[in-house]
Amino acid sequence: MGKVKQVGNAQNGGFDLKIGAKTVLEDVKLGDSIAVNGTCLTVTEFDATLSEFTGHVDGVGEIVSLNREDDSLWVKVKTSPEILKYIVPKGYITVDGTSLTVVDVLDDESCFTFMLVAYTQQNVVIPLKKVGQKVNLEVDILGKYVERLLNNGFSDSVKLS
Repeated sequence: MGKVKQVGNAQNGGFDLKIGAKTVLEDVKLGDSIAVNGTCLTVTEFDATLSEFTGHVDGVGEIVSLNREDDSLWVKVKTSPEILKYIVPKGYITVDGTSLTVVDVLDDESCFTFMLVAYTQQNVVIPLKKVGQKVNLEVDILGKYVERLLNNGFSDSVKLS
């Protein structure tokens, strides 16, 4: 069991949480994932002597629809344009700690969709949510890498033929 000690905005967007949890930190390493209330956080720093670690979430979304189709559950989530720009069909998104494949992106609605098969529904927290509830989002890192390369002149150094 842990305790949230600090919540703050991250310099690169999203927010950081500082959490005290002695038992969890016995063998933690940078980059490990730790589930906090159903959300998987990546350890970005830790202090074993203080029994604290810091994790990151990029932003939040809101569930706008939950539709059953046979034994599958289709979920539509609305989020900010700052998050949506990193989400692509067949790309990855982490929603409340569960890494999922994006089915569709609806730019005009600021939404994306994904589908949960029966097995996944039985093993994650998302099916317990209701329309209107918030979910934590962590976007696929690849989009951030591409954005950084393009913003730092990488495209100028590549000759296209």
